[in-house]
Amino acid sequence: MRSSHLGVFGTGTPLAVLLPGSGSDEVFVRAAFTDPLRTLGYDVHAPAPGSGAGVVQSYLDALDEAAKRGVPLVVGGVSLGAQVAARWAAARSSRGDRTVVGLLLALPAWTGPPSDAPAALAASLTASAVRRDGLAATVAATRAQTPDWLGAELARAWSGHGSGLADSLDAAAASPGPDAADLTALRVPVGLVGMTDDPIHPLSVAEDWLTHLPRAALVTMPLRELGADPANLGRAATTAWLRAGGGAG
Repeated sequence: MRSSHLGVFGTGTPLAVLLPGSGSDEVFVRAAFTDPLRTLGYDVHAPAPGSGAGVVQSYLDALDEAAKRGVPLVVGGVSLGAQVAARWAAARSSRGDRTVVGLLLALPAWTGPPSDAPAALAASLTASAVRRDGLAATVAATRAQTPDWLGAELARAWSGHGSGLADSLDAAAASPGPDAADLTALRVPVGLVGMTDDPIHPLSVAEDWLTHLPRAALVTMPLRELGADPANLGRAATTAWLRAGGGAG
């Protein structure tokens, strides 16, 4: 598995740590967020997912490591990554920590326990398919049912997870999202992004988060804009963050 350790960044430069979604990878996150955040003066770190069932813990470890750098920190991610970052930031806020100056949360998938959330069900079904049919057959079946850009993204990312993919997906499906109390505890500016036509990440979840977050803005976009350029997702997130009161590093 690729290294998740922080690279060498400018001394004192504000840092943004963005986490991939379930079954996704750091390649997509970098493509989405690097340019929009560099425009605001932030170095960007997108950790590679940890192996198998340890994926969530690998994200928490990456966030803990980043917090030790002593620079203003923006955290967030996509789907699972957004949920892990939100819960981590809420826990630190409850202890009086002020390291985190903002959050970028794209495509939130559920609030609190996963229950029957579409993204959790999809992750579990994919994990079962990988174990039953193998990775190659599962990738082929998925590509036949998804837009070309999404099928290509998933094929690359899933292959990168290797033999740990099924366990990683199951861990994601069982991971709780932030609950109402967690979201209310996030008093820094938050940029939310929701898709208008994504059945796996219903817009209603982003709208629910918005009702609980004290300082947040929501930008919506259709999936075709994400397919045209992943950086459209990062631009939407940073636009929402600026509207919520965030600023350049």
